[in-house]
Amino acid sequence: MKSEMPTVLIVPGLRDESPDHWQTILGLWLANDGYKVETVPPIGKSNNSCHQRVDGLDEAIQRIAGPTVLVAHSGGCITVAHWAARGADTQRVVAALLAVPPDFDRPLPAGYPSMEVLQAHAWLPVPKRALPFPSTALASTNDPLASLDAVTELAAQWGSKVHLLGAVGHLNPASGFGPWPLGRSLVIEVLQARYR
Repeated sequence: MKSEMPTVLIVPGLRDESPDHWQTILGLWLANDGYKVETVPPIGKSNNSCHQRVDGLDEAIQRIAGPTVLVAHSGGCITVAHWAARGADTQRVVAALLAVPPDFDRPLPAGYPSMEVLQAHAWLPVPKRALPFPSTALASTNDPLASLDAVTELAAQWGSKVHLLGAVGHLNPASGFGPWPLGRSLVIEVLQARYR
């Protein structure tokens, strides 16, 4: 007897979802293919509250009946780590793909929240204990928000596997993503591995 097909829950970064972002397009692709897809509702690009984003993730997971696969990008990866550290209902999550987690321990480029803003909104310190579900960090070799070494170290602390994507920048529209067929393939691979 096959297990229940998980729902994909898309966890956007601090800039929320946008129509030309690969996460938004991925959700449409997967839904058109018949997969169950939900997205953590946006709270606004100017709202840097870690607590509100973690609450939003928790509420989205509670609304899903059955197992969940998280697909997080950038600050959404850090949201997932804070949610897991809160001791939430983590058994609902069967896997997580964590795309290009940023290095919040060092100043981010211009246009992103400062260390002071991250501290004031409870993002720091970033939880660095093992996640209680299987996870894979998708790493870029030229991400302006995190060195490959930083992502590899964070993945080791989270107990995540590392999948190297190559030179994909921050895997956002500014880096040319947009439609991202590899992302679709990676998510479907995880879903099919969990649906047996």
